[in-house]
Amino acid sequence: MDDIVKQAMAKWPNVPDCYGWLGLDTRGNWYMRDDRVQSLGPFAGGPPAAKGSLLVHDKLIAFINRNYLADDQGHWFFQNGPQRVYVELGATPWIWRVQADFTLQTHTGLPTTCTEALTDEHGWLYAQTPLGFGLVHTQDVELAAHAVEAGLWTVHSVQRDHLAGRYGYVCSPASTQLPLQK
Repeated sequence: MDDIVKQAMAKWPNVPDCYGWLGLDTRGNWYMRDDRVQSLGPFAGGPPAAKGSLLVHDKLIAFINRNYLADDQGHWFFQNGPQRVYVELGATPWIWRVQADFTLQTHTGLPTTCTEALTDEHGWLYAQTPLGFGLVHTQDVELAAHAVEAGLWTVHSVQRDHLAGRYGYVCSPASTQLPLQK
């Protein structure tokens, strides 16, 4: 976490959390979701317009990546100064990029290794690592297949709807919040 973020947290300890405004898609891209976009439906499984606006500013993306964390309940968030901005997940909290040596790199740039590989009923490939659980990027599935063929990864079957509970993450922290009373 950035020092400036830690300083802001100490200076303003009681800033309310933010829900629904940031999404991470299945390719490791960040999306900004304003009130209008959120009203169109959920980030995952909703209409394409409900994803929001793709973030393309390199320094903003790098800032989000450096300050991307999870709480004890498996809600992933971006610590934006003193405010936690909870992330709507397209599938999993990590999106893995497979490297030439079959190690993995998170969508935020952290290196890791595969400790367990899984595939679901739709053919999606996932990996458990020392950093946590995530989806293998679609562009890297062929390279991952080479790791399987070389005997480096053994793939097990799993049901998609069991993943979040089994690996301890919440795809939609916003859906866990009580509606505001008017």
